[in-house]
Amino acid sequence: MESKKLLEEDMSTPKYESMNGGFPDDDDELLDIATEIAPETASTTSAGSNQPFLAWFRRTRLDASGMSQDDISLQPFLNSCESSTNILDSSEETMLEFGQYDDFHTIDWVRDISRDRLRHKQISRKSKESCWDLIKGTHDAWSGWLCVLLVGMAAGLFAGIVDIGASWMSDLKEGICPEAFWLNKEQCCWGSNDTTFDDRSCSQWLTWSQLFGIHTENAGTYILDYIIYVLWAMSFSVIAVFLVRTLAPYACGSGIPEIKTILSGFIIRGYLGKWTLIIKSVTMMLAVSAGLSLGKEGPLVHVACCIGNFFSYLFPKYGRNEAKKREILSAASAAGVSVAFGAPIGGVLFSLEEVSYYFPLKTMWRSFFCALVAAFILRSINPFGNSHLVKFYVEYNTPWFFFELLPFILLGVFGGLYGAFFNKFNLKWCRFRKKTRMGLFPIAEVMIVTFVTALLAFPNPYTRENTSILIQRLFKDCGPVDDSDLCDYNATYAPNLNNRRNPYGEAGTGVQNAMWQLFLALILKGILTIFTFGMKVPAGLFIPSMAVGAIAGRLIGTGVEQLAFNFPDWILFDEACAGGQRCVTPGLYAMVGAAAALGGVTRMTVSLVVIMFELTGGLQYIIPIMAAVMTSKWVGDAFGKEGIYDAHIHLNGYPFLDAKEEFKHTTIAADIMRPRRGDPPLVVIEQDNMTVEELETLLQEEDYNGFPVVVSKETQLLVGFVLRRDLSHALDEARKAQDGVVSNSRVYFTTHVPGPLDVGPKPLKLKKMLDQSPFTITDQTPMEVVIDMFRKLGLRQCLVTHKGRLLGIATRKDVRKHIATLANQDPDSVQFH
Repeated sequence: MESKKLLEEDMSTPKYESMNGGFPDDDDELLDIATEIAPETASTTSAGSNQPFLAWFRRTRLDASGMSQDDISLQPFLNSCESSTNILDSSEETMLEFGQYDDFHTIDWVRDISRDRLRHKQISRKSKESCWDLIKGTHDAWSGWLCVLLVGMAAGLFAGIVDIGASWMSDLKEGICPEAFWLNKEQCCWGSNDTTFDDRSCSQWLTWSQLFGIHTENAGTYILDYIIYVLWAMSFSVIAVFLVRTLAPYACGSGIPEIKTILSGFIIRGYLGKWTLIIKSVTMMLAVSAGLSLGKEGPLVHVACCIGNFFSYLFPKYGRNEAKKREILSAASAAGVSVAFGAPIGGVLFSLEEVSYYFPLKTMWRSFFCALVAAFILRSINPFGNSHLVKFYVEYNTPWFFFELLPFILLGVFGGLYGAFFNKFNLKWCRFRKKTRMGLFPIAEVMIVTFVTALLAFPNPYTRENTSILIQRLFKDCGPVDDSDLCDYNATYAPNLNNRRNPYGEAGTGVQNAMWQLFLALILKGILTIFTFGMKVPAGLFIPSMAVGAIAGRLIGTGVEQLAFNFPDWILFDEACAGGQRCVTPGLYAMVGAAAALGGVTRMTVSLVVIMFELTGGLQYIIPIMAAVMTSKWVGDAFGKEGIYDAHIHLNGYPFLDAKEEFKHTTIAADIMRPRRGDPPLVVIEQDNMTVEELETLLQEEDYNGFPVVVSKETQLLVGFVLRRDLSHALDEARKAQDGVVSNSRVYFTTHVPGPLDVGPKPLKLKKMLDQSPFTITDQTPMEVVIDMFRKLGLRQCLVTHKGRLLGIATRKDVRKHIATLANQDPDSVQFH
């Protein structure tokens, strides 16, 4: 107290006045000033402990020019130099336990990472004390690898179960294997001698009309099979939507928009819970089996992240730290794509490019390991019986030629146009669903869409079958023994092939019919997917988009093939197709079209190319795929920069700041901060002038996530920032565990406590929970700098100052609202903090 009195009296010393509001940069000169102003305090400041004083002095340099001497308080310096030992304080261990965020709020990345560094420092220090602590430290070091190992194994297991179940239930709509009902159609026919490679009908497999004793094909059997097909589809979809609505509401949709938001630091309690994991795994099989225009690949990413969230709680290093937990979730998302497409490398790149927000180098290696383990487990299960991880894995041996770049680029243009068309109308439909009463009846919506889908899909063999099987047929190259309609070419030199159909020649009747059916399938799937994506059932977008692109690619590929066959002397074909040799592979066009359509919808680039490369196993086809994917992205970006996942993030109002967005306006931080003109003043906490009761009343009346701590409300000099949850937790614990802490106990966010300790109720000191280095900006900071800070540092909020005085606060939600306003969008659509 004597030091404080001396400091206050000597603020007007000649040496202080001679500085004219400025301070020297030299540390020794600063220490000389302190010695002259307060010799008693300066004498207790050793060479290694004068940094708090120097830091305070340098901060006030910026403020002194705009303040009178009466405004300048030396309390921060005193707080750094003096201490009291008989007051309640929060230990480092207690602080490590803080960190439970509220639902629908953003985590504090910097704080959580700092807490992990402190935890690691404690473990390193303790590991030198005993052998047991050394073992615990070693376990902590490799717990990350163990966690991703368990996640990869579980993800591969779940994916295998889902693949087997979806395949069996999809075939159940058409018939059953009486001798072994647990086998799907293909597996049932493996032991038959009368089946062929493409026509999977066999004597062991019975349609429902045959099971009822009707073995002649006529209108009656067709209608009976038609009705049973629709009934099975309706049953599967109704069960799926009922389970989702009653047991796990978060199990609907793709999940990738929410996963992106969660990985950016947003909290959605229950979205990665165990019930969501179980219900989504079951209902995605039902939804796919219902024949809806959706896929299970996107939901598999959600399922893998649920698994990652579950295993992270087995390791406190991740379960108690939201920032660290997101490293496991990034690895889990890579495993999800790995088992969805059999592409471990593509999964890692997908996690890096599309969903992850914080992706350090160690997370990349762990993601690769997790994806590798998941792919190995799924390969061991072998759900499709073809020794591959996906149904539509293909291998091409034929080369592509330079003239084919033109149709490949045209497929890219188609993919971009289709992506823009789909994104626009799907968003319109989803907004209509949210704004009208239709959103109140999700079960009825699913039933109607399922009924229309089944009714229109059954007559066309290419829409009746599972979409993965359709993609497999479109990707596959025709061979001498293939007798499907897609390979029905007129046999120009068939005797050389033992009178089998020629895989290359003039298109026969089967090919012509298949082209019309595929064209109708293209229109049907393109339209139905608009209404299906966003319903209250698990609905992925990868497979429907790939199916649309594969159909378009097969149509264009067959057209180019016929041109090359009928006009081999054209300048485009004269070299590549000389001598009547085959120079066009329609299946390759289907694969390129699938990549183009998926790229147009999602705007994926590098990861998509690698996924398609791993699907084909052919390095020579990377250039066609790259050309188509880049063209689709350019064309799609011409109509809008957002992919479907980013668009749904903004539709749902999540506070997601996309690093790919460019800010082109000239606004400043003062334009977004609160309070604005006409608003009530900013709610602050004084560092040493409030009681426990006043703080509890403040927490009850205000719902802010945190409060700035200032020296006084008059000076508004910033001391730090305290989070609401930490303050509430500390006050509750002090009431329960500390004797003498009552309602009128004074709360101090300082080290020094003025006055004798034996007068009045016992004070409460909470400096340990105070963030003494909150991120601050000035009111004139350009908005592009502010946005970059929020993006790259993962900030929840940022304090706005002017010459050292606190003016206001800017949150992530304020930034999102400002961006929406400048884009002529409704700022109220940003709903969460």
